[in-house]
Amino acid sequence: MPATIARDTLLEALDRILEPERFEDYCPNGLQVEGRPEIRRIISGVTASHALIRAAAEQEADLILVHHGYFWRGEPQPVVGMKRRRLQALLQHDINLVAYHLPLDAHPELGNNAQLGLELGLVPEGSLRPDGIGLVGRLPEPCPPEQLAIRIGAVLGRQPTWVQGGAHPVRRLAWCTGGAQSMLATAAGHGVDAFISGEISEQTTHEARELGVHYFAAGHHATERYGPRALGAWCAERFGVDHRFIDIPNPA
Repeated sequence: MPATIARDTLLEALDRILEPERFEDYCPNGLQVEGRPEIRRIISGVTASHALIRAAAEQEADLILVHHGYFWRGEPQPVVGMKRRRLQALLQHDINLVAYHLPLDAHPELGNNAQLGLELGLVPEGSLRPDGIGLVGRLPEPCPPEQLAIRIGAVLGRQPTWVQGGAHPVRRLAWCTGGAQSMLATAAGHGVDAFISGEISEQTTHEARELGVHYFAAGHHATERYGPRALGAWCAERFGVDHRFIDIPNPA
């Protein structure tokens, strides 16, 4: 039988481990929508979509834990349309919505980048940025970029877009999940052979070629599944609550 924990106790523990106060973020971190005060079942996922809320309600969840929550800087404020339907579903089922954005990217063990490195078998050696977002490391053994593309596709279940940065193999590399294609030049400054992220922009192709860095766009959603799952599992292990990760398919 799963244990029950007070929501505020759980939130205090999450804030201690993720340290959201360290980040100038694009959205509020922590509790975004208040639900019932006692937590027995957590559903984790990447994005607090209506589909995830419906699935959580079917699973009788008390709390949804995600990387992409609500109330982003610059978004329209009126509670209408899609926003109204999402909030209505949460409030109707008395489900808490908890989201951690940059803090979950940066955590050295449970974060998206740390977990993606584990999934791909990468060896981290340091941070890409001073705030800990993104990692620099190496492969256990150097390999041709074609083989790295195959490995990424096999692990993530989708073939990455690969931009050739030359004819060299991959020894050292950097990675940052999600929409971090703008960090390619930063990665190149670390002297890496390749950079893995989620998305690709028009200019990324030219930058990769001119910087001499192989670029792999492996999917925003696909690269950020592992942090929320790991954080939910941490909650379950630490407090004895029930946790289930629900992956809502997303080709982006």
